[in-house]
Amino acid sequence: MTIPAPDRTLDDVHSATRAVTRLSVGVAVVLIALKAFALGASGSVSILASLADSSLDLVASLGVFFAVRWAAAPPDEDHRHGHGKGEALAALVQAGLVFASAVFVGWEAVQRIFDPRPVTAGYWGVLVILISIAVTGWLVWMQARAVKATGSMAVEADRAHYTADLAANVVVLIGVISGAWLSAPGLDAAAGLVVAVWLFWGALGMLKTAADHLVDKALPESEQIAMTTAVLSDPRISGVHQLRTRMAGSVVMIQMHVDLDPDLTLEAAHAIVVEAENRLLAVWPRADILIHPDPRGRTQPHGGVFAESPDEAAAPKPKAKKGPWA
Repeated sequence: MTIPAPDRTLDDVHSATRAVTRLSVGVAVVLIALKAFALGASGSVSILASLADSSLDLVASLGVFFAVRWAAAPPDEDHRHGHGKGEALAALVQAGLVFASAVFVGWEAVQRIFDPRPVTAGYWGVLVILISIAVTGWLVWMQARAVKATGSMAVEADRAHYTADLAANVVVLIGVISGAWLSAPGLDAAAGLVVAVWLFWGALGMLKTAADHLVDKALPESEQIAMTTAVLSDPRISGVHQLRTRMAGSVVMIQMHVDLDPDLTLEAAHAIVVEAENRLLAVWPRADILIHPDPRGRTQPHGGVFAESPDEAAAPKPKAKKGPWA
């Protein structure tokens, strides 16, 4: 799970994701034009496979293009947690498109294995694939920078897709060379089949990432320990429980209960909670935080359907590791 870089505001994040999605759409259009020309000149099944994939790349990139803009919309009355999960939906659609591409390419490749067809105009095919590799490599590099800066799941899924394309183009290059100059059109078809398997595997990874986001998978344990450490660095807070974390686009959602002196005034307890929130925001500046104070030693299960059991509420909580606030 990607955690956004801490040194950017949400406006910076949204600006970066919008820019890289425009670039992705432009690259997809260029690649489709190049590969359509190469297919007409060569008849290569591996180029056909690559063209089919690039066509779906355009559809997927357009989906990401609109999804990141919708996800950037501020919370409204119907979406109080924002629209960040739109990025996960876009990644889910991408996974489905890649699955469809893998099935199409695999079927065509199997047919050509049993009925090989010669590859012509190999020089054009090789030239186009080399250009495609260069352009795709540049796009993946730009997307990697955007993901590092923004933590965008939609852009990360798009980057994973184009990274698979990059490797697939190398396989296609081998297939075109084999079919055109080694008199082995069967190898060209086999290369297309390898592309199909690669696409299928990449789609599984995208599907898992999107599903984890949509079902509110918690942040990694190391992140949760860091959160607990930051909160417990104040000796007035003696315990943390009911810690819940998830991602909503590039926003980290954090909820927890903390144990405080039961004799504190409401104003004093509130001040302690605000300080704890600020310590968390120093590390996760794009977090949405909700901290509930409980009276130490008098904690009772509460909070609705996911409330702790009496035994869990009374059980001692594990100590956090010492951090920079200790």
